[in-house]
Amino acid sequence: MRHSTRRGLLGASLASPMVLGAGSLHAQPLTPIRFILDWKAQGPHAWYYLAQSRGYFREAGLDVTIDQGEGSAAAVTRVMSGAYDVGFGDINAVIQNAAQRPGEQPVVVYLVYNRAPYAIISRADGPVRALKDLEGRQVGAPAGSATARMFPALAARNGVDPSKVGMAAIAPNLVEQMLVQGQVDAIAQFSGTSYMNFIGMGRDPERDFRWFFYSDMGLDQYSNGVLVSQALLRSKPEAVRGLVTAINRAIGEVAASPDAGIAELKRVEPLTEPGIERQRLLYMLRAQMTTPETAALGLGDLDDKRLEGAIGTVVQTYSLPRTPGVREVFVRDFLPPREARILPALG
Repeated sequence: MRHSTRRGLLGASLASPMVLGAGSLHAQPLTPIRFILDWKAQGPHAWYYLAQSRGYFREAGLDVTIDQGEGSAAAVTRVMSGAYDVGFGDINAVIQNAAQRPGEQPVVVYLVYNRAPYAIISRADGPVRALKDLEGRQVGAPAGSATARMFPALAARNGVDPSKVGMAAIAPNLVEQMLVQGQVDAIAQFSGTSYMNFIGMGRDPERDFRWFFYSDMGLDQYSNGVLVSQALLRSKPEAVRGLVTAINRAIGEVAASPDAGIAELKRVEPLTEPGIERQRLLYMLRAQMTTPETAALGLGDLDDKRLEGAIGTVVQTYSLPRTPGVREVFVRDFLPPREARILPALG
């Protein structure tokens, strides 16, 4: 589904601790930007659509078209192919590509998920009671899943032989359903996605399922961020700066007023269930975006030493030919000042 900013400005912004002053309208033609999400439109995507509808991209001289995606790792591939200029995708997939095809990989310019939401999920009444129980069993995941891609690293940290674990590709809308029906023994999924989908299915996420969070089991990785192509980075750095500023502004406004973000999501995706998507949005804000690190550095930035460790984990797990440097994976040059990137208190 495509949604474009080819509309007029929609007035003044809401006040927020993360608001950075809006840029002036550009008289010259707008720069077209093709932007792919990691997934179908959900609560944690609300700020991209808000930035679009309130004209923040346009103020930055950008004409942004947003497409829904097919996975966090897949978003990285689509940007590398040249089909998209910008993506919301997995930093660990960027690391892999930086090691294997240096100079071609996209670069993260704004980290959104400071704590990775990766999880293996099994039924509470099923046979998988520990990660080791996955050997000889089937794990379902969507094609292009960052959670599935990082499973070998989780397995290595926990004494599991990944070659003994079957990975079944499942259509995105059937992942949780196949687990509930017992067609797979576990799923590899973003926690916020499955948590809310279980609620939508009338299930109790805490009682009916077991959750194996990667971050609790020795894998301290970063996750999704806004990433841009090498071509855009080189040829239009001011477009990158404007894009990051607009997104940061919109994140602050949605965090301060979640209902405004969900209303915008409902406008662009009429099948949205506002109650579920509001919960999903708040879940991701609290669990993946509000951390001691984001309190210290501001959302969007990261700790270089922690990233070096994450890079080392990916290189070792996949026996990659080289170890990329931090700036091959993440560039903070386009971030607004720290004070403009502090999330407001969540209700």
